[in-house]
Amino acid sequence: MSATDGIRVMLVDDHPLVRRGLREVLEDSGGFEVVAQAADGEEAVGMAEETRPDVIVMDVMMPKKDGVEACRDILGLLPDTKVLMLTASPEGDAVIEAIAAGATGFVQKYSGSDEMVEAVRHVAVGKLVVPDEAVVRVFRLIRDGSAPQPSPGVLTAREREILSHFARGKSYAGIGEELGVKMVTARNAIYRIQDKLNIASKQELVVWAVREGLLEEEE
Repeated sequence: MSATDGIRVMLVDDHPLVRRGLREVLEDSGGFEVVAQAADGEEAVGMAEETRPDVIVMDVMMPKKDGVEACRDILGLLPDTKVLMLTASPEGDAVIEAIAAGATGFVQKYSGSDEMVEAVRHVAVGKLVVPDEAVVRVFRLIRDGSAPQPSPGVLTAREREILSHFARGKSYAGIGEELGVKMVTARNAIYRIQDKLNIASKQELVVWAVREGLLEEEE
């Protein structure tokens, strides 16, 4: 898709006024068609599969299913769809988690109209849109070793396999399907891995997996 094509967009936010404002900004700028709206992550997954938008603009914090988990599930169904996450702050754990889940970009929730339109156009053609603060945070975590660094031998081969899928952005359901286990089994395994490694957040868990080369093991 070129940046001049009509871009089909789905908006996902639990606040109707936010969705209305985003719709007006995009439609007034020209070149966009808002094909669907959803108020939570669960609804977003179903509507995305039904409408197959080019770009989904989705809030990180939502009821029922948060934006990160919804992003994993949607991209498992529609790998060519681009997801632009809305975040109140680029410094939270959700930034790295959502990048691992496959999000193409981030924009702060109350950015100006021009910045929002530019971000949607960029992700629509596959450009990564990540705030400078988030990039600095990722490199600081890796450079300074802010995430715990236990020995690679701490995890079993099966745990490393599960974590590698998680770090690539697969949903718990996707991991379960890939490995022939139930979704809840995959989810509980990730929690156990966190406890085993003494890692506090999913963000640091993904950083650890990247540092240990888990994303390269099955390529």
